[in-house]
Amino acid sequence: MKYELPKLNYTFNALEPSFDALTMEIHYGKHHQAYINKLNEALKDYPVEQNKSLEELLVSLDSVPEKIRLAVKNNGGGHFNHSFFWRVLAPTSGQVKGELARAINKKYGDFNSFKELFTQAAATFFGSGWVWLVVNNNELEIISLPNQDCPISQNQQPILAIDLWEHAYYLKYQNRRAEYIEAWWRVINWDEAEKNYKNI
Repeated sequence: MKYELPKLNYTFNALEPSFDALTMEIHYGKHHQAYINKLNEALKDYPVEQNKSLEELLVSLDSVPEKIRLAVKNNGGGHFNHSFFWRVLAPTSGQVKGELARAINKKYGDFNSFKELFTQAAATFFGSGWVWLVVNNNELEIISLPNQDCPISQNQQPILAIDLWEHAYYLKYQNRRAEYIEAWWRVINWDEAEKNYKNI
């Protein structure tokens, strides 16, 4: 199995002004592609691992040969995380609804309380990584993970994610991460997030 860059459901400029076209082009075509290239390179001499899906590799990292385990964790995680990230973005955000809206209200009281907690987690995250909304033990949870670690390696199911690596926002927002986070709220694909939740 040779991993390839997934197709986007929108053009590079479709998320403007929240996400600029040049950042999207570099983030998708350079950074994401680099993770895929390195993952394929790590797996090229391991036919057993090549026949596993990306999810199988990441859920069972302990079974990946030690020599390539870190490369699979980092680059496989980078491929999984970015593929997920592109899907939960959309030019027209809409509003959270359905089962996910009810679950958020049950867990956090209301959407604004959830948004405040998620924003705080993203704003205070140190270094490079991601903040996720996941289902953990049948309950919603906001988690922060460093580097390209991903929730499925910890038996958690992702619903929503924000990429906090500087390459995701630095061209437009420089050090103003708070502005990037606020912009991200305007391009969330809530239909996809709802689908992620319902498919667990």
